[in-house]
Amino acid sequence: MNDLIATAEGLVLGVRGKRGRAGTISWKGIPFAAPPVGELRFRAPQPLTPWKGKLDAKAYGTAEIQDKVYTAVGPGRYQPTGEDCLTLNVFSPDRISATPRPVMVFIHGGAYLLGTTATPLYDGALLAKAGDVVVVTVQYRFGPFGYLDFSQYSDDSRTFEDNLGLRDQVASLEWVQRNIAAFGGDPDNVTVFGESAGGSSVTALLATPAAKGLFTRAIAQSPANELNFSREVANHFAQEVVKQLADPDYRMGSGGAEIDPARARELLENASPQQLHKAGKRLTAYAPHSGNGELLPFGPVFGTDYLPQHPNAAARDGNTHAVPLIIGTNRDEALLFTRGMSLLPGKERNKMEGLLPEPEQIFVSVADAAARAALVEAYSDGRRGDQVRMLGDSIFWGPAVPFVEGHAAAGNPTYVYRYDFSTKVLRASGFGATHATELFAVFGAFRTAIGAGLTVGDWRATGKLTRVIQGHWTTFARTGSPELQWSPYTSENRDLMVFDVHSRMVRDPYPHRREAWMRAHGTVLA
Repeated sequence: MNDLIATAEGLVLGVRGKRGRAGTISWKGIPFAAPPVGELRFRAPQPLTPWKGKLDAKAYGTAEIQDKVYTAVGPGRYQPTGEDCLTLNVFSPDRISATPRPVMVFIHGGAYLLGTTATPLYDGALLAKAGDVVVVTVQYRFGPFGYLDFSQYSDDSRTFEDNLGLRDQVASLEWVQRNIAAFGGDPDNVTVFGESAGGSSVTALLATPAAKGLFTRAIAQSPANELNFSREVANHFAQEVVKQLADPDYRMGSGGAEIDPARARELLENASPQQLHKAGKRLTAYAPHSGNGELLPFGPVFGTDYLPQHPNAAARDGNTHAVPLIIGTNRDEALLFTRGMSLLPGKERNKMEGLLPEPEQIFVSVADAAARAALVEAYSDGRRGDQVRMLGDSIFWGPAVPFVEGHAAAGNPTYVYRYDFSTKVLRASGFGATHATELFAVFGAFRTAIGAGLTVGDWRATGKLTRVIQGHWTTFARTGSPELQWSPYTSENRDLMVFDVHSRMVRDPYPHRREAWMRAHGTVLA
């Protein structure tokens, strides 16, 4: 296969993999939309101007603006950041295939406020090689640049659009439709998959009319479906940021007069990237105390033309796209946050004493008092482990339950999993099967420098699990069904695959908790 590819926008020159990545070609940092800067800031992604000559696609593109610590790509090395971040990367086996390969498009996580495809964990070469698929990893706007809705300040002279990060993801899928055949991929067989906020992006895309027909299958890993906001909440968060830009000493939530729309437009257009990032950080600190029942301030806004319904409501009403779905969470999701924070040094460690909130605080977003009481009761055996599980479920599994029930009830093949596997190192360090650890298996990263330290004494088990996970993911991408041992989830059986040293099917393992979550989200119990 040639490493020089002609796309609709111009020629791109890739690089052939070496050592463990031998047998693959990668093309990195390919723009899929015009740079969202200047007049295009806070606008929907716009078409690219084709370039002349060859684009040297050997390095990842600029990451969206975020704290430097989150852009680490190696010891002492950090990915550059900037507003011009709309790029994607393609990974493919280097041999020519007799038939087009399935395409897997990955959306990274990061709570809609951090992340970059340059993170070594997201290298798609080993997955492409193992599954004989084409892997695409995409960047999108997040934080104040991509997931605040300033549309209330639009007028005829200046438009601000909503759901910019979601629109970026749709634009990347449109790029795939235009161009992936040139890389040996099949535009009629595209699986979109993502983890954490990327998993939430997948469920949002399933409810986004503009995404219809752009993918044929979906995988949502640890989606956080509470990260979707009403217009009312989104408007409030946007107003607080504008007030912050107008007055750097403004304390969010303290009230004061609203900013005139003309003045708001001026502030949003002229603010430096650093000013917007700083305002976004202050908004992140304010959100849990805003009285809106939100822990974080960034995410898709529903009730708009672009995203008419909350993804869970769309699933409940049978309005999600009719595609097969894999969806699941990890057994110990919250330990990444509780255990990770407790490892901080000195004064920071002291701040983490009593880190776990009270149950009533965990379920603050559940409006119905009886439903909150049922959730507390479902996790009330008094063990700290269940309190940690309660925290993780409140963010990930609990809000996913109504989506699973609705998508499956509409007749869409739905395959549910729980990831229980943890290495000896993860168990000894107190992290267990925590958030994002399944990514090491999905991307084959246990076999790389970034994952090797987690596998000490567990080489055989991690190798087996990687083969199992990659086998299911890529078979699903190829056929629409995972491998034979995995039966679909229905309201009659609620089967769930548990991934571990010895993976197995279980049936409705925690029915009382599932029913409590269904009540909390207004799902009618069968």
